Amino acid sequence: MTPVRIAALPGDGIGPEIMAAARQALDRIGDFEVAEHPVGGASIDAHGTALTDEVLAACADSDAVLLAAVGGPKWDTTDPDAPRPEQGLLGLRKGLELFANLRPVRPSPALLDASPLKRDRIEGTDLLVVRELTGGIYFGETGRTAEAAFDTCSYSVGEIERIAEVGFRLARTKVTSVDKANVLETSRLWRETVTRVAGDHPGTPLDHLLVDNAAMQLVSRPADFDVILTENLFGDILSDEAAMLTGSLGMLPSASVGADGPGMFEPVHGSAPDIAGTGKANPLAMLGSVALMLRHGVERPEEAAGLESAIDRALEEGLRTPDLGGEAGTEDATRAVLANL
Repeated sequence: MTPVRIAALPGDGIGPEIMAAARQALDRIGDFEVAEHPVGGASIDAHGTALTDEVLAACADSDAVLLAAVGGPKWDTTDPDAPRPEQGLLGLRKGLELFANLRPVRPSPALLDASPLKRDRIEGTDLLVVRELTGGIYFGETGRTAEAAFDTCSYSVGEIERIAEVGFRLARTKVTSVDKANVLETSRLWRETVTRVAGDHPGTPLDHLLVDNAAMQLVSRPADFDVILTENLFGDILSDEAAMLTGSLGMLPSASVGADGPGMFEPVHGSAPDIAGTGKANPLAMLGSVALMLRHGVERPEEAAGLESAIDRALEEGLRTPDLGGEAGTEDATRAVLANL
């Protein structure tokens, strides 16, 4: 059997530390050929750009891409001409045509009391944020003068149709489409298009929520959601809000996929430069991203379920990293998960 080829992008901050945990899991599962490449700030330091053509080509030639984290104060700048680590992430999404970001939110039973919300509020939560990833305000025309600045939000019917199809395909009970149709023209097009796509999926109910109402409902009745379908900016914000239902941003994995080619799998949290090198980083979102890669990237759902179960069992046995109120370091947490794999 030909090994699965993985492009691993450790990136910045705690990225190399949690990537090491991912690689240990891949070694345990077996049959993977992993090649590491610089991206983000590490690539800026080495090559003057956050993503080189060579690294993009290597990612495109792989079966899946694992990304840890990019960014940090070292590369913070307001100079519009200076390279920024986040350009590497956006360049990968665009270059690999990854238009759908999937962020599952399912609090582990062992962490129901770790969330800022009461246990009875989040119990039974098992939702999926389906976020459009390559359109909207992040990719629209931008400009700045001495006295003003602008960022343009634009969407085409085709962009909305293809992300809506992903949402309906992955829904188990219903789709909740989130927009700001009472104010934004792009949101009115979004609502019209999603409603039309829903006609091709008569067995899946569709609800519409304005984004401000959705933010409120997400913390007042999270268990009532199944698939939350939304555009780029709203999805970015709502998925981070939803992460806190799990007890920590350090618990949330994500997948970015397109129509063809490799997907990219990464934890939702950032590079956490304040704890880089201390051994305190929580690797569970990175390991969860490996599980998403196994399920959505290389069609190995049994191994995905095994890794997710190993994470749950380690937490049930008392594993707690500092962000979860415990003292287990990165290596401790990795060993605890692998012991249950």
